[in-house]
Amino acid sequence: MESIGTWWLWLGFAGFVIAAVGVDLVVLRAQGAHRVSQREALSWTVLWVAMALAFCGGLWLWLDHSSGRELANLKATEFLTGYLIEKSLSVDNIFVFLMLFTYFAVPSEYQKRMIVLGVIGAIVLRVLMILLGALLISRFHWILYGFGLFLLLTGAKMLWFADASPNLENNPALRWMRGHLKITPQFHGERLSVMQNGQRWFTPLFVVLVLVAITDMIFAVDSIPAVYAVTTDPFIVMTANIFAILGLRALYFLLADMKERFHLLTYGLALVLIFVGTKMLIAGWIKVPPLWSLGVVVGLLTASIVISVLAPPAPPQPGKGLGLEPRNEI
Repeated sequence: MESIGTWWLWLGFAGFVIAAVGVDLVVLRAQGAHRVSQREALSWTVLWVAMALAFCGGLWLWLDHSSGRELANLKATEFLTGYLIEKSLSVDNIFVFLMLFTYFAVPSEYQKRMIVLGVIGAIVLRVLMILLGALLISRFHWILYGFGLFLLLTGAKMLWFADASPNLENNPALRWMRGHLKITPQFHGERLSVMQNGQRWFTPLFVVLVLVAITDMIFAVDSIPAVYAVTTDPFIVMTANIFAILGLRALYFLLADMKERFHLLTYGLALVLIFVGTKMLIAGWIKVPPLWSLGVVVGLLTASIVISVLAPPAPPQPGKGLGLEPRNEI
């Protein structure tokens, strides 16, 4: 499979990711458990987006100098489209995190650690699945059509159930943990487990962490094929994915209070998946230029956000909540 990724590009990017995660962990340890302010979240979000754009600009300059303007424009557009798709899908991931934290009544000062651990898990999963996807595509090119069909069905399902209220009570993983693990009814700081009467008990944070990891896995299955719809270059797929994931923590705290304001965003995300799935299915007959793909993705997401703001949801009626009231017991 052809790729612009040289060994030193791969090595340099790997070093950057390790350094970025290391800084996140150092900052987390230095700050301790604390409530993340909107100003702090906005600053980190702007920083991560700026770094992604700087990477794209640097990649364009290098390719323009070494391989010509045409390839530079193509790869930069592929990166931006893939990054935007991953960033938009991560918003839906964020809303699932919000649901989990609300359901288990996780104090805001403990949420940061859960997100950081979730980001690390998501990076590991993305790397493994991207490499596996590249291997499969290099040997069985027809699998791209399978990816396209999967995305099309996933988008249609998301569109159909956009207004459905999630019910964690029926989650198989949660039911298994409740039936097989000793779980404390209250939090013990940021600890995942404690010893009580000579026995190992797990805290609610451990349960949340497991569900966050499962969520990461589910979203990885959706998002990786979506980027392969834009490009089959493993280096572009990897960098677009990881840059979107690295800013997940800051974006969570920035958007945690905006779920209802952007209530139509799920429809926009569903249409994006339907578009990229269709693009993959018709690729053998109709080639959609990367710049057009970028325009369609931007247009769908912008329209869903603008319409959400112009047509706010009706206020919930008394006694008809979402079933996500805070719970302190497991």
